[in-house]
Amino acid sequence: MPLKMIQIGTGGFGALWCQRFLPPNVHDGLIEVVAAADVNAPALGNAQQHLGLDESQLYSDPARAIAENDADFCSIVVPPASHEEIVDLAVERGLHILSEKPIADTLEGSVRIADKVQRAGLKMGVTMSHRFDQDKTTLRSEVQSGRYGGLDYVVLRFGCDCRKYGSWGAFRHEIPDTLMIEGAVHHLDIIADLAGGLCTRLYAETWNPEWGEFQGDSQGLVIMAFDSGARGTYEGSKTNAVGLNCWTNEYVRVEMEGATLILDRREVERFEYDPGSSGRAVREGTGVSVPPLQQSKWANTWLVEKFVRWLEGGEPMETDVESNLQSVALVFAAIESSRTGMPVNPQELLERTRAATA
Repeated sequence: MPLKMIQIGTGGFGALWCQRFLPPNVHDGLIEVVAAADVNAPALGNAQQHLGLDESQLYSDPARAIAENDADFCSIVVPPASHEEIVDLAVERGLHILSEKPIADTLEGSVRIADKVQRAGLKMGVTMSHRFDQDKTTLRSEVQSGRYGGLDYVVLRFGCDCRKYGSWGAFRHEIPDTLMIEGAVHHLDIIADLAGGLCTRLYAETWNPEWGEFQGDSQGLVIMAFDSGARGTYEGSKTNAVGLNCWTNEYVRVEMEGATLILDRREVERFEYDPGSSGRAVREGTGVSVPPLQQSKWANTWLVEKFVRWLEGGEPMETDVESNLQSVALVFAAIESSRTGMPVNPQELLERTRAATA
């Protein structure tokens, strides 16, 4: 039997949920979308067109959609500042939750949400879609294969030209710390996943150049250290002259004892260590191509299926809300570090926040 769900948010990125992420899972018999809600009534046309909902199943009030429909879970695809409000509605109704990242727009809100869900005995997953895209999954498989020994450090570069107002969605040009909240939330998560440990030290610089039409910081540099002994560096930008490594085309380099692994614009290559050629110089693009892993679903489409399998009694999602607090802590540690000019331990920041919100 398919699990019944309510889609909260059908405009903006929610339109892609209606068009691309949910239909394959409906087709596979995993879910049935019984209602959809969006405060912008015209956006409900996406649910009508792509999910086959009729007028009686469409709501401009999320509270009514949740109250008037029997369902197993709801999705949350609205701006982060509104996540906790929807979580409260879902918890009151006893619905499991699958939410877009980040958990909330503050670390305090994220901790409160995780606590509310746990106390209610419910399950909540967060769609860290980029970590589960085909290219990053292929790279992660290669890193974790055991063929190349220990991991030294990870580099991730993300570069876009979205300097003009509205080119990254109007609300992202208006919120504080927009790169960290809306961009680095994915990228720091990918670095931590590849590093294979908890981040214990992070230093960040974030800013907005005068030609960036953002109210918050759109550029950033981050250095990270992990309890695994690995390190990571991040270059993130939304105000560059051109987009060299923008969304889904990020550059990632993993330096290991026995190989250098490179992901660039969705292609993975490896350069294996040759002890007989010490000091050799090579060019990127001349390594051994790593074939991409193949399966029918990736990113959000795959994560919807993972969430359903978890609700059915399978393995918990890797990005369940409690685990995902680590990713949110990285974001807010970077924000705090940039503001104070001092390194931050994300683990200590998370524990202080838990204590303050208890």
